[in-house]
Parts: sequence; C-alpha cells; structure tokens
Amino acid sequence: MINWLNKIMPNVISMGWGGDYGWWQSIYQTLFMTLFSALIGGLIGLIFAIILVLTDNDGILPNRPVFWLADKIVSVFRAVPFIILLFVISPFTHLLIGTTLGATAALVPLSLSVAPFYARQIQVVLKAVDPGKIEASQALGANNWDLLVIYMKESLPEMIRVSTVTLISLIGLTAMAGAIGSGGLGNTVVTFGQQSKYDVVWVGTILLLLLIFGIQAIGDWWAKHSNHAV
Repeated sequence: MINWLNKIMPNVISMGWGGDYGWWQSIYQTLFMTLFSALIGGLIGLIFAIILVLTDNDGILPNRPVFWLADKIVSVFRAVPFIILLFVISPFTHLLIGTTLGATAALVPLSLSVAPFYARQIQVVLKAVDPGKIEASQALGANNWDLLVIYMKESLPEMIRVSTVTLISLIGLTAMAGAIGSGGLGNTVVTFGQQSKYDVVWVGTILLLLLIFGIQAIGDWWAKHSNHAV
C-alpha cells in the first residue's frame, strides 16, 4: 500500500504530516486565518452594517453625515482588490503585528477585506426586516436596543446564510494571502502547482473542497434550524 502511494503521490507523501511544511501545518494555517479573520472582520462588518441600517433615512436613528461616512468607508475598502490591499496596508500590518509575513500578519488584510463584504451583506439582510414589525414595536414602547434585538432576531437565518458565504469566500482569500508567506492549503496548491507537482495540487484542492462543503453543510443546517426557532 505504501509503495503504491509513493508511486502515484510521491510529493504528497514526501511532504509528510508533521513539520513546518507538512499537511497538518497547511490545514492549521488555513483554519487559523479563516476563523480569526472571520471573527475580527465579521465583528467590524456587523458594526458597520448596523450603523448603516440605523442611520439611514428610514432607520430608527437617521443621521445623514454618519451614514455617508460609514457608507463611503465600506465602499472604498470593498472596491480595493485583495491582492492590492495586501501591499497597500503592509506598513499598518507591520506596525500592528511587527511583521508583514506569516499567518498572523495575514489576519490584518483578510479582516479588512472581509469586513466591507460582510457589512454589505448584513446591511441587505437587516433592511429586509418587515418595517411593520419595527413600527409596531416602537408603538408598544420598545427602545432602540429592543429594536436592534428585533432586527437581529428576525434576520437570524439569513445572517447565518451570508456568514456561511463569507467564510467560504475567506478560504479563497487565504490562498492569495500566500503572497505574503501566510502558508495554508491554498498557498501549498499554488506553490506546488508552479512546480508541476500535481499530486499535491489534487490532494490540496480536495482538502479545500471538503472544508468548503463542510462549512456549507453546517451553515445550511444551522440556518434551517434557526428559521424554525424564530
């Protein structure tokens, strides 16, 4: 069995499981970058989405200057391609992390790239909440915090769905983050692909697909069950 694997996947076997350049390290780096940039960027995006919805003309706290500023910040960062953002903010990354290389440094551009993407998606989801429910709650004396809770509760299933899409998009961005030596499965596939070591390319691609399908399945299941709970 080992001889057969060595024959059809020599580079996959030579990479090994452990070590700084083994399969486990690549998987760990992908999961690390995806999870933590999703948490950081997701939180930033959620805050901006809430600001955009609440301060819009038809929001519960209309404020044109605040809305304009938040909208322009989201639009600008959304418009910058990720691969360019990597280098544009590299001085800020170095100031914050102390280096521009590695998976930890990649969290900065990944978070700043996913935040506006997530903000726009959550903005659309929150805006879709039935205005009648908000108006009825206001008539019953609900304060701004109560109304925000209603927004979040009513849109929970869709928020889970767009969060799933965001996570999957992030996995793709981690591959481009290899430009700053972040590592990860995407970087492994690209690096070995350039060296024509296609057995590593296939295995790495399959692992990425399994990760994506797993996230999609969990997201679909969670959204379905949360829809019943709402």
